Amino acid sequence: MQIKHLIATILLATTLTVTSTGKAQVTVKPLVIGESLELVSKTMQETRRINVYLPDGYQQDQAKSYPVIYMLDGGIAEDFLHIAGLMQVSIANGTMRPFILVGIENTVRRRDLTGPSDSELDKKAIPNLGGAESYRRFLTTELIPEIEQRYRTTQERALIGESLAGLFTIATLLHAPDMFQTYIAIDPSLWWNDERLTAQFAEKLQAQPKLAKNLYFVSSGQRGMEQVIKNFAEMLKAKKPEALNWTYEHFANETHATIYHPAALIAFRTLFAPAALKK
Repeated sequence: MQIKHLIATILLATTLTVTSTGKAQVTVKPLVIGESLELVSKTMQETRRINVYLPDGYQQDQAKSYPVIYMLDGGIAEDFLHIAGLMQVSIANGTMRPFILVGIENTVRRRDLTGPSDSELDKKAIPNLGGAESYRRFLTTELIPEIEQRYRTTQERALIGESLAGLFTIATLLHAPDMFQTYIAIDPSLWWNDERLTAQFAEKLQAQPKLAKNLYFVSSGQRGMEQVIKNFAEMLKAKKPEALNWTYEHFANETHATIYHPAALIAFRTLFAPAALKK
């Protein structure tokens, strides 16, 4: 695995100086919001861009380590900037503990975030479906070890995703629960494969009722999304898993396009509040 280390910037990659006629000199510099890694993945057989936000204080206190949130759809043109900004303000106002944010930019999104499906509608919509297992292996064997070697991290890890990325998040809790301690699924596409993931989860809980993890998932009022997610919540309510700390919330006034930001804010406050606020 080869790695290129870059600085992630907005607008400009160089520093320019512009002097207006007879007036003040203006210096324009890059606006740095984090770091960017390029991983040449053997598992995926492609280069993957990883964007990293480090909390304020990371560079100053060299003895301190931080938990990590891994976010799917983590490109600069995807969801990285608004989640990094949400974390920055939440950490600053004391409603969230400091975390490192690792955003995984997509290459072939729908391939990577979906498992197999027997649905002809799914196969027609996504002909290259079913890459989730390889993508999960990339996270486990390449990305997470690289992040933990490169940055000062604790062993606390969380995964967050929305829509198909929310489906991948819950599927990861099902298939590889020890990868993360906390799973956040925003409006997850649980309709996939005729809701087979909900049925598989019920089967797992029947055989292994003790699943000591944190799960926070939400639904919007979007038609076609709300009911299948409520079905998952009803399944958990019926199964009563012993150790799973799960929370379901419904945002009736949000759509699939608007739910991520408000839901992530509540999730971070619910799951990652400083100890003083939990008392």
